[in-house]
Amino acid sequence: MPHLTPSQLDHYRENGYVLVESLLDPAADLDPVLAEYEKVLGELADELFAKKKIASTYADLNFDQRLCQIYNETGQVHAQHFDISLPQGNTTDAPIAVIPSAFAALRNERLLDIIEDLIGPEIYSNPVQHIRIKPPEQYLPGIPKDHHGRIAGFAVGATPWHQDNGVVLPEADETDMLTVWMPLTDAFREHGCIEVVAGSHRDGLLHHCQGNGIGLFVQDKHLDPDRVVTAQMKRGDVLFMHRLTCHSSLPNVSDKVRISFDLRYNPTGQPTGRPLFPGFVARSRQDPTSELRDAEAWAQSWYDTREKLSRVDVPTFNRWPSNDPVCA
Repeated sequence: MPHLTPSQLDHYRENGYVLVESLLDPAADLDPVLAEYEKVLGELADELFAKKKIASTYADLNFDQRLCQIYNETGQVHAQHFDISLPQGNTTDAPIAVIPSAFAALRNERLLDIIEDLIGPEIYSNPVQHIRIKPPEQYLPGIPKDHHGRIAGFAVGATPWHQDNGVVLPEADETDMLTVWMPLTDAFREHGCIEVVAGSHRDGLLHHCQGNGIGLFVQDKHLDPDRVVTAQMKRGDVLFMHRLTCHSSLPNVSDKVRISFDLRYNPTGQPTGRPLFPGFVARSRQDPTSELRDAEAWAQSWYDTREKLSRVDVPTFNRWPSNDPVCA
């Protein structure tokens, strides 16, 4: 059972993050996920080919080449097709890839051991969870760019500065929510790795603005550039962040697709900040029978939620208005 050392715990408390190297086994823990996403991409290709939106399924290409070809040919980023959470707003036709290997990653025992060190033994898998597939921007000529020549948005481009507390409802402001960021492929500077502002969790919840196409972001004037740390990570490394730690990601200027999981956990019983979305008990020392261990049941909870939300007006998850005068 891996555990954080006293110095690692002190680093987390002082800086709002801790990077644990080689926590996961790339072959045993990560390769099965990548293999399933190969299948998800194949299903997307089959679907688009049947609709005559692409000229071929491109089954002879590797994952990176196939993904870029499909994105370019359709002129669209199909990020939701791979995601493990539903989008905001209308979910009626929203695809979701709640695959067994993703559920296994959420319940990975070595991951939960470290999470237990940080938030205690009653661990709830918060439904704010995503896979981030970030292709090399140089290989996406068919995708629209912003005025800087970059692809905007959390889905594929550089991610703006933000706090994860800022993307949930105020009901979760006191929730001891933990962000777990784990690369399935190497995430060095050139691949678009994470950057954090060390100690920013002590600054409280910062004001977030809404950017066109990039989601919520914290303005640069609130950040101390001298405290920015570039968290370069190899496969198997895992980054744990406080809910108030300000972080972003760089653009992918490499020649490889960067893939990562962006997961959340909180103590069981505390508000998740997304009450309409389904979470589950990932670990309970007090009542192990309460843990969800069935991948199919987890997937069905998301399918049921999608069906239910398709029949109602889904409220926004954002507390920050789009016409906020502070952001003008």
